[in-house]
Amino acid sequence: QRQLVESGGGLVQAGGSLRLSCAASGRTFSSYAMSWFRQAPGKEREFVASISGSGSRTYYTDAVKGRFTISRDNAKSTVYLQMNILKPEDTAVYYCAAAGSFAQIDARSYIYWGQGTQVTVSS
Repeated sequence: QRQLVESGGGLVQAGGSLRLSCAASGRTFSSYAMSWFRQAPGKEREFVASISGSGSRTYYTDAVKGRFTISRDNAKSTVYLQMNILKPEDTAVYYCAAAGSFAQIDARSYIYWGQGTQVTVSS
């Protein structure tokens, strides 16, 4: 059973930055594409960004392009989400997830999920 543990959330003012981390247990981390999703209160979980197993390909939802960067360190079995120029509408619980294929925007495609980390952006 693969476990994913997110960290790095918190409260930040609009325009600020946060870096989320997601540490995975188990072997063969590099065989999974990894993604970040987010869920705001009263809304459905939405795709944010994805990175291929090797880290050579990335994909973002339009709302975060140019502000967020997804990366991974396979030696540390960790995926990151650097979030810059944060906006109040970025407020949500952020989840990392593992899938067999890259750039899957449907949450039902994901095999493993973390417990989530809260990001709150004040105006």
